[in-house]
Amino acid sequence: MINDIKRDCEQRMQKSVESLENAFVKVRTGRASPAMLKDVMVPYYGTDTPLHQVANISVEDARTLLVQPYERNMVQTIDKALRMSDLGLNPISADVIRVPLPALTEETRRDMQKMARHESEGARVAVRNIRRDAVADIKELQKAKEISEDEEHKATDDIQKLTDRFIAEIDKHLAAKEAELMRV
Repeated sequence: MINDIKRDCEQRMQKSVESLENAFVKVRTGRASPAMLKDVMVPYYGTDTPLHQVANISVEDARTLLVQPYERNMVQTIDKALRMSDLGLNPISADVIRVPLPALTEETRRDMQKMARHESEGARVAVRNIRRDAVADIKELQKAKEISEDEEHKATDDIQKLTDRFIAEIDKHLAAKEAELMRV
């Protein structure tokens, strides 16, 4: 029973770290990456559809993404969706859409760094909430006399060690992202 709680706790914490990694993909670092456009939704026959399902996204050069719609009539729709996204992009349309990424200024880098810190703090909070839930479940077991006090203390310590490990992993990801952002 305690092992099930620990296993569930570890899986949920791992998902929080994976969510942080996905959020970091969206934070621009000055290099073009198709993953930056992963969450852009395009109206396609009345349904919001992910951009990668209606177009091929590739890297043309270090600062330019190339979006090739599968249907020629989607060029204007995709252009509009890219402009409306919160990524601050200004696409150039023809038969294909070129998305130049502006060079990152010092101020933009600082803003991206703040965004990365905000995302990592959200992940830390999620990990702590998972710890709180797991500890509460263990205390319930102890109150119901299903486990002893010693087992409760050991399980709580194990969950704290898990929490510390995942918070350290989050901090490591943040440090790597900050270093990547500040690299000119």
